[in-house]
Amino acid sequence: MKGGARRTKRHRTVLYGDRNMAKARRKAPEWHLGAVRVVVSVCLIIATIALSRVAPQSQLTAGDAGDRESVIPAGPVSRVSWRVHEPAPLFGLTTEPVAGQVGAKWRGVAADIEAELDVLARCRAGEACPDAALALMKIVDAGAGRNGLARVGLINRAVDLAITPTSDQAQWGVADRWSPPFETLATHRGDCEDYAIVKYAALLAAGVSRDDVKVVILHNLSHDEDHAVAAARVDGAWLILDNSKLALVRDTDMTGALPRFVLDAGGARRFVDAGRNGQRPSLSRRIEVAVMREALARDRGWRAP
Repeated sequence: MKGGARRTKRHRTVLYGDRNMAKARRKAPEWHLGAVRVVVSVCLIIATIALSRVAPQSQLTAGDAGDRESVIPAGPVSRVSWRVHEPAPLFGLTTEPVAGQVGAKWRGVAADIEAELDVLARCRAGEACPDAALALMKIVDAGAGRNGLARVGLINRAVDLAITPTSDQAQWGVADRWSPPFETLATHRGDCEDYAIVKYAALLAAGVSRDDVKVVILHNLSHDEDHAVAAARVDGAWLILDNSKLALVRDTDMTGALPRFVLDAGGARRFVDAGRNGQRPSLSRRIEVAVMREALARDRGWRAP
């Protein structure tokens, strides 16, 4: 009996022990889930604090809650490097103001261009329109509905087709004459600067920004003479519109000529050697500069004080 009692007690101990273990097993998943929730909550709090220190909240610049694109970072911005990419200058060269003969000629032509653009606007408004204005309007309309390179290319081609190359000596009996657009389109004849001036006016009339259109005076090394072209900036790149060439060429790819003067809405300026700004030019550039200085020394009528 005593042995049986001990076996019964042992049996009960084992039985109750199994029941307690079963209860513990049932409670274990709940305990693990609670622990996981606590760990996840702590991680989220730490991550939120870290992100708030690295990336401060943004605020609207104009105070307009509906303007979701006008946002700037609040708080200190010393860690952020703000870089503004300025467009490359024409031919990669700096310029300086110039007066003299070039400046005087350009001032006169620029005033004529502005007056003729006003005439063109009145023509489109339905007023009486002279034939030369109609010719310029036809050139401008060649690029209608186009933008960028297509517009520039079509207007460049229309000007080249509208003018027959003729020297100033043959047409006017003088060595050099800069004609306004209407005068050139009235005779449909002209030399290089006449082509460039008409292209300049036509691109402005077509809506190209004044900052993106220029007339450039080059020195042609192969012919040892000055040559005028128009220049237009498309998608940040300057294109040279040369009546002696069919294709549009980037300023950085142009060969056989040296840029001397640039003419635009801001007046007349001349290109400055890279070495004058503290930068040592390349060997090829130094050779070109030497040739340009030799050409300037011969005084071909373009000297400026």
